[in-house]
Amino acid sequence: MAHVELSLSEVFVPVAQASTEPECDNFERWSSTVTNADEPCLLIDADTNVVAISTATCRLLSLGEPDAVIGLPLLSGGLRLLDFTANRNELTQQEIDKIPPLLALSSGRLARGLLRVQAATPKAPVCTVDAISTAVFTDDAVAGSLTFFSPV
Repeated sequence: MAHVELSLSEVFVPVAQASTEPECDNFERWSSTVTNADEPCLLIDADTNVVAISTATCRLLSLGEPDAVIGLPLLSGGLRLLDFTANRNELTQQEIDKIPPLLALSSGRLARGLLRVQAATPKAPVCTVDAISTAVFTDDAVAGSLTFFSPV
């Protein structure tokens, strides 16, 4: 028969050390991550301005270089959001409010949906993307939204 013996001893608690990383909040960390990401992703702030965008997103949506998009409002002429009809009409404001990046901002929750997008540049291709967005929090308040895109 096996014999098991238990004993109690003092718990070793490691001493907390000061972080060697520069202080930054959750939103700043995501901004850095999105800027350096290989995946198509986008970070907007609570005012819907583009804070960070990956190069892959710019290629996917025909937006040029990331520096040309950062700081601009998400929908200020850089992108046309189209409906899924044969006419490809632009979305109404009511429909725009329901796109995943904006819905995640307003609800503070995960949002997902298909988007038909065309860059505002002449002869830009139309692409359909699956967008998954989540709210990004700073101090328990929604500071923006993070969106990942996948071409369909």
